[in-house]
Amino acid sequence: MDHKGILLESGTNELEIVEFEVANNKFGINVIKVKEIIQPIPVTFIPHVHPHVEGIIQLRGEVLPVVDMLKVLGLNHLQHGPQQKYIVAEFNKQRVVFHVDNVTQIHRISWNQIEKPSDMYQGGVSQVIGVIKYNEEMILLLDFEKIMVDINPASGISVESVKKLGKRERSEKKILIAEDSPLLRKLLHDTMHEAGYDNIDFFENGQDALNYLEALAKAGGNIEEHVQLVITDIEMPQMDGHHLTKRIKSNPDLKVLPVIIFSSLITDDLRHKGDQVGAEDQISKPEIAELILRVDQFIL
Repeated sequence: MDHKGILLESGTNELEIVEFEVANNKFGINVIKVKEIIQPIPVTFIPHVHPHVEGIIQLRGEVLPVVDMLKVLGLNHLQHGPQQKYIVAEFNKQRVVFHVDNVTQIHRISWNQIEKPSDMYQGGVSQVIGVIKYNEEMILLLDFEKIMVDINPASGISVESVKKLGKRERSEKKILIAEDSPLLRKLLHDTMHEAGYDNIDFFENGQDALNYLEALAKAGGNIEEHVQLVITDIEMPQMDGHHLTKRIKSNPDLKVLPVIIFSSLITDDLRHKGDQVGAEDQISKPEIAELILRVDQFIL
């Protein structure tokens, strides 16, 4: 796949998604997460693994786990169709293969076309983080980070890693965090509390966070009297973290605020996107201890 355009641009509030099918339902994954799409190859069975993991494959010398998306979605009674594919993905500093029924096409869309799932049908354990209405069809964006943390909790954000930083003082400094995943918001709340930071406002997307900051700026005074630091995810409905950062840094009243991008998409190949929009720092999930140390540097 040649998607150099979307990979080089930053702050446009757009993304490309790879559309794939599982049991005749349409889903999407950010193209930035996708390394390649291949035909299925024989899987080596591994005993006592998580039930969602089929086993492992060797791809160009690298051993990768294969996650069966039928099982992830609770469709254990079904078999994969004749067009089945492997999506080789990379995020959170790990590579994994997702086994799907078919990969159909790629769409370039704006984050503001993506709706947050309703609490009525999402429930507390849903893997759906966004709904895209496209040509009278619906494409569901899945929370692949949550899927992997469910399989391997050790791959997620850990309060224990913050405890290893030693005894810490409490801080009243105000931090704004934009993060769409309920699971990640809870984990960030717990780890930031452990690190001594209790004065935190959480927002579910970049648009809500920007609206709040702009309202503070319009009310007058120095923005740094109200907020001392912004932490943002990248992938969020309505407005992504790169566009949020760009808007903050282009606003004369807000640009003094330090912004740290904390995302599963921070890689050597994509770090330039955060640099282009003016982020002070970029840290890959789940490196929460490193995030805390950077927060200390900016606001203590």
